[in-house]
Amino acid sequence: MPIDEQRLNTFLGKAVGDLGAAISSTLMLVGDQLGFYKALAKEALTPAELAKRTNTHERYVREWLGNQAAGGYVDYDAGSGRYRLNDEQALCLADPNGPVDLPGAYGLVEDAFHMLDRTMDNFRTGKGLEWGEHHKCLFTGVERFFRAGYHAHLLTEWIPAMEGVKEKLERGARVADVGCGHGASTTLMAKAFPNSQFVGIDYHAPSIDVARQRAKEMGVGNASFEAADATGYRDAGFDLVCFFDCLHDMGDPVGAAKHAHDALKPDGHVLLVEPWATDTVEGNLNPVGRVYYGASSQICVPVSLARNGPALGAQAGESRLREVMNDGGFTRFRRATETPFNLVLEARP
Repeated sequence: MPIDEQRLNTFLGKAVGDLGAAISSTLMLVGDQLGFYKALAKEALTPAELAKRTNTHERYVREWLGNQAAGGYVDYDAGSGRYRLNDEQALCLADPNGPVDLPGAYGLVEDAFHMLDRTMDNFRTGKGLEWGEHHKCLFTGVERFFRAGYHAHLLTEWIPAMEGVKEKLERGARVADVGCGHGASTTLMAKAFPNSQFVGIDYHAPSIDVARQRAKEMGVGNASFEAADATGYRDAGFDLVCFFDCLHDMGDPVGAAKHAHDALKPDGHVLLVEPWATDTVEGNLNPVGRVYYGASSQICVPVSLARNGPALGAQAGESRLREVMNDGGFTRFRRATETPFNLVLEARP
């Protein structure tokens, strides 16, 4: 069969770019954890200067800078021999309170390599992998990456897009944050709405311990945390129940929806934030979909299958999520808003 040289070269060019990104993934972690990005966000530095600032070895730093500049993650000035992060790079690489925390996302990549043997076995056998069985880097990586999105959108866009929820929170409401992890979303809302009471719920007890410590350090007194399953927490009478990027992971998403329905006041709301996706495979064949399918096959689907769940996956799509919420007893469901990374959905009894 004749080979189309142009198509071959186009594919190889893409593959080389992906290979460069893959081999650079651990160097992203190096730059984050050794303080390279933060130093380069402050000033332009030579390799020797960066090594001195960060107490590292110049020869390794020189090679790291070459890799980062070749990938477009660091700017290089040939005249001075110095490297620096421009403002846009710094926003994504050196500002944990910015709208995107890229190094945080690489905690997920690090975990994928730690769990590779288990992933291979899952593909062969159909077994699952509980959330708590993952490497601890996953939990901190998820906290960092998603916290940036919450800071950028939760208070200014997502809550205001819901019907009357912001006003309820300002007056004083009861809120459950189901699948809260380290509590980044819970504490953010609690600080913003001091008249309301928040409870963060997660079945991973070590994450709940971290959430309690985070809240204590931040001086947040109107948030508490409970280690419980999404179908097993006992409180009720909530004005708002939140699921942030977690429903698709669950072993019993319909059960979680039913439990939330029963725990809500009759005029309550569910805020369901899920990865952005269309309802078709072809609609998800894009860079964002690629990231989500990658994470889903190694993290989301195994967590659900570990509990014999339906394995909705990170690309479940709005129609499938609507079915889950309808099966849980909700009669009103709409897309409140969206971002390039998230669908923001509102359900009501």
